[in-house]
Amino acid sequence: MFITFNVKNMYKKSVFFSLVFLAVFSFNTVWSQQKRPNLIVILADDLGYADLGCFGSEIPTPNLDKLAAHGIRLTNFYNTARCCPTRAALLTGVYPHQAGIGHMMEDKGPEHPAYRGHLNNNTVTIGELLQTAGYFTAMTGKWHVGQQAGVVPWKRGFDRSLNAPAGGFYYKESERVQLFLNGEELANDSDRLPANWYTTDLWTDFGLKFIDEALKEQKPFLLYLAHNAPHFPLQAPEEEIARFRGKYKEGWAKLREARYNRQLELGLIDSSWKLPPINPKVPDWDHLSEADKKKYDDIMAIYAAVITHLDKSIGDLVSGLKERGVFDNTVILFVSDNGGNAEPGAEARYEGTSPGSAQSTVFLGQGWAEAACTPFWAYKHHTHEGGIASPAIVSWPKGIPSSLNGSFDRQAAHIVDILATLVDLAGAQYPETFQGNTIIPAVGTSLKPILRGKPLQRKQPIFWEHEGNRAIVDGEWKLVAEKSENWQLYNLTTDRTELHNLVKEHPQQAARLVNLYDKWYHQVKAESYDKDVKWFYDYEKAKAEASAKE
Repeated sequence: MFITFNVKNMYKKSVFFSLVFLAVFSFNTVWSQQKRPNLIVILADDLGYADLGCFGSEIPTPNLDKLAAHGIRLTNFYNTARCCPTRAALLTGVYPHQAGIGHMMEDKGPEHPAYRGHLNNNTVTIGELLQTAGYFTAMTGKWHVGQQAGVVPWKRGFDRSLNAPAGGFYYKESERVQLFLNGEELANDSDRLPANWYTTDLWTDFGLKFIDEALKEQKPFLLYLAHNAPHFPLQAPEEEIARFRGKYKEGWAKLREARYNRQLELGLIDSSWKLPPINPKVPDWDHLSEADKKKYDDIMAIYAAVITHLDKSIGDLVSGLKERGVFDNTVILFVSDNGGNAEPGAEARYEGTSPGSAQSTVFLGQGWAEAACTPFWAYKHHTHEGGIASPAIVSWPKGIPSSLNGSFDRQAAHIVDILATLVDLAGAQYPETFQGNTIIPAVGTSLKPILRGKPLQRKQPIFWEHEGNRAIVDGEWKLVAEKSENWQLYNLTTDRTELHNLVKEHPQQAARLVNLYDKWYHQVKAESYDKDVKWFYDYEKAKAEASAKE
């Protein structure tokens, strides 16, 4: 009897302590999930380095400026020089060639693994990773990583999504409208959409709806908010465009100089970085006709309106987070997918009735792209700083010490670092295999130390290849060349505007970087590019011609 009684008591105690352990474990699990930060990654499309107020622009962007004032500006943040490759790198944490999108959406076939035009199965996305870590995952906006091949957000880790396969529209009356809600294609006049929707607002509205679902499920959330603004065809409400008409009558050269001086005043750039001469392919403003000046002024007014509306939507997002009581513990990272867009060249594009409306097609063009990329050379497509430098802001009221509010971090960071950062912040694990596939090791470096004012632990250089344009950054050194050029070497500490080619002065440094680059190029299976961009220019020749004019 004594033995039986003891066994029963031991059994009861075992059950009791097991229940206590489970309760404590469950409480701690819920507590830890609540303490983990919510994560929002905002990607702008074709936004130049100098297009935000906090990066030197005259365009009013008070909401992003406020995030910067209470957060950190990453002054040396890089993208991949083009939209699809940047999205691929952001989502997967590997170089776009490794993810299968070394160029755009054309599928060159299985014998060209770096150019399949869609994410491959040897990558894992931020959505898939954070799902496994217990996050509620959502995305809104421009997908552009292979929907035509069946690679879609609802199959690559996002619990909720409202997405456009590519982009190319702002209003429901625009051409090329295509929207998918959680995998279901919506008519542009669907009753599940606002009556008079505008994409910049639509992405935020649905992002907040998805956040409400996450809060209901008591989960931390990831929102990947991929804007199509300010990509062409530039469209915005007429009353917002009207605010800016007539404000750009002095032209692109004067605007570029004004932005450069403002960047110096902000302390954003070093005074040793001289403003490069304007590209000689850009027309002299003073030689334009009055009709052309009016047209170009209107184009820039439309562009400014698109950017201010983008800023407004981010203000709406922040207000929504505050109303829900989750803003303080939400990390917001804002970046752009490439430099300012000079397409289709100096002539820009200004077509349709009521330019800026849903029935129009407006492209910024090369002249204004010079100002968008201040203080750098080149634009989208190119691997000189103007094509790959992005304005970048990180906000996290609960996680960033107040002593760092409004500060600049000048360490080199890259779009591949975003996945590593999210994994670090969420306490997730990057897998060797996923859903039966071997996963390519992530190449990014966590940016979490920046949030503490500490140095990054970057172990490898950063590499680029797009359309034959190429570059490598290793510490203070950058080796770069356009498709038809010889390698150039620059010291980014003293000459980030790339005016003084040091390849002859430091041949061993250049040779070292060329060797590293060649190894990387073959490792990611990059291939030569056989076309030239219409408005491509010889960088060294352009500098010489522009200097001779002065």
